[in-house]
Amino acid sequence: MFQYHGAEHKTIYTYESMEELTVENVRKHTRFHPRCGTTFIFVVVIISILVFALTGWHSKLVNVVIRLALLPVIAGVSYELFKLAARSESKLVKLISYPGILLQRITTQEPDDSMLEVAIASLKAVLESEEGESAKNDNLQAAQ
Repeated sequence: MFQYHGAEHKTIYTYESMEELTVENVRKHTRFHPRCGTTFIFVVVIISILVFALTGWHSKLVNVVIRLALLPVIAGVSYELFKLAARSESKLVKLISYPGILLQRITTQEPDDSMLEVAIASLKAVLESEEGESAKNDNLQAAQ
């Protein structure tokens, strides 16, 4: 499973580089991706720990209410930090995202060519589906 996860990252990198989706092109990219869901979960956990550490300890009921109220804030801050890390070249931002990349050393492995073929086919299917949805929406708008 970890090899398929690595194949997915390599395929996405190839697509984002606007290269043809072939095994040869996909093979040359890294398995570590800055917008990995695993990294996002790691960022959410770290932000949660920091925010909840500042809220103090109250009764169990108050703690639950505070934590539920802060969930949207934590999710929003985590998402924005995650997006920033994916597009920034800042050394500070890279340092903040580095633990998530290290976590990907565990959650991704180098895939073989058959796994790359599966990842390529999956991405192509998604892209075709999105193109079909886009065309359908264009037709609906034209009919109105």
